Amino acid sequence: MDLVLATVGMILALPLILFFAVLVMLETPGSPFYIQERVGKNGKHFNIIKLRSMRADAEKDGAKWAEVNDTRVTKVGAFIRKTRIDELPQLLSVLKGDMSLIGPRPERPMFTAQFNKEIKGFEHRLLVKPGLTGLAQVSGGYDISPQEKLHYDLEYIKNLNFALELKILIKTFKVVLTGEGAR
Repeated sequence: MDLVLATVGMILALPLILFFAVLVMLETPGSPFYIQERVGKNGKHFNIIKLRSMRADAEKDGAKWAEVNDTRVTKVGAFIRKTRIDELPQLLSVLKGDMSLIGPRPERPMFTAQFNKEIKGFEHRLLVKPGLTGLAQVSGGYDISPQEKLHYDLEYIKNLNFALELKILIKTFKVVLTGEGAR
């Protein structure tokens, strides 16, 4: 299912990705794409690619979570974040087999290491492939704590079935259409 939907999704999304890549390049200097290391199934590190929604120097002082009205976000970036268009290049990670369409969102290595130390059971979310969308994203939103995210991720892993994945996909489309929870 992942390969078929990601292939169709990539074919449909490619013109949109290219269009917004040009807009990003026109608005700010630097590459229109942002590559970031994440942690996947069984702790395997891999790179995701996103359309860049922030200034090229957004992490010059180190990694940090996006904030409400984050000054690092560009005008084009605000739109592609709200509509989740910035996430579309991650379909390549699904095609490569590093990610699934649905699963826990992959964290950056530094946050994974921190949460593994601070939150009991956090490493259990690495039992499945990470996803472009997941139960935590559609149920809890952007502002939930890592502990709450873990609760949703473990619920997803425990109850993994086609009906649950279909429910998450439908909720994902609702979130994308309403711009709910975007930063």
